Amino acid sequence: MSRTIAITGASGLIGSALVAHLREKGDTVIKMVRRDPRAKDETFWNPIEGKVDLVALEGVDSIVHLAGAGVGDKRWSTSYKAEILNSRLYGTATIASAAEQLKIKSLISSSAIGWYGETGNRAVIESDRGGDDFLARVCLEWERAADGAPSVRTAKIRTGLVLDPTGGALGRMMPLFKFGLGGKLGSGKQWWSWITVHDQVRAIDFLIDHDISGPVNLTAPNPATNSEFTAALARALKRPALLPVPGFALKLTLGGFSTEILGSKRVLPAVLDEAGFVFDFPHLAPALAKLAEH
Repeated sequence: MSRTIAITGASGLIGSALVAHLREKGDTVIKMVRRDPRAKDETFWNPIEGKVDLVALEGVDSIVHLAGAGVGDKRWSTSYKAEILNSRLYGTATIASAAEQLKIKSLISSSAIGWYGETGNRAVIESDRGGDDFLARVCLEWERAADGAPSVRTAKIRTGLVLDPTGGALGRMMPLFKFGLGGKLGSGKQWWSWITVHDQVRAIDFLIDHDISGPVNLTAPNPATNSEFTAALARALKRPALLPVPGFALKLTLGGFSTEILGSKRVLPAVLDEAGFVFDFPHLAPALAKLAEH
């Protein structure tokens, strides 16, 4: 049976893929936009002012909330750190309030594996404690804001490194590796918890209908170290990976965001595994080989 699903952040990497996936299944998708609507499938919302067109969303089954300022888009100045936090708090509070008023069936609200902070070699699942760095604190407040819809089943998706050749970290890395300019980042020993955009949207779709609430890690079951990741990417592209980037260079270039590149997060999808979700790409090498075809 077809569903009606509203999505914030529908033009982003994950959102655009999710829109295409749902429509291919026959679902009706309403894009929530922060500008004047230009199409029949769009409706206006203003996260800062807490405005949502509830009439336009009548009959919606679920809302998938993906909007928020990108953590890697700019250097982390004091003002941009405030924007990262506020874009999540105001937006999520606004969507949670709308979800509660509309009495929808489910709310899928974004979070990130930044929740766990630095984990080193320790594998973590949804029941583990949170970290205490900047992004961990952002994720804590972000997830709390989603609690504003107590009568709606709410899943908080802690997303890892989403792999797609058209955007995100992989989209930035692939051109360098294609020219033989790639290599490990920092020590290369740090764990990267990844997921293909293909499995990301499948997992969100799964959560829309399944009776799952609370935090859900959206990461493949086999995280890789950065050395393993960069070596696998080089093999997929049939190029060498001989030019490592030292940690100090990343810190100079990226500022605070370098902690997310050089930090280690070994995150496992325990909730999805227990619920019976099956990843199409559970292993890194086949995933990168497929993505390298594009």
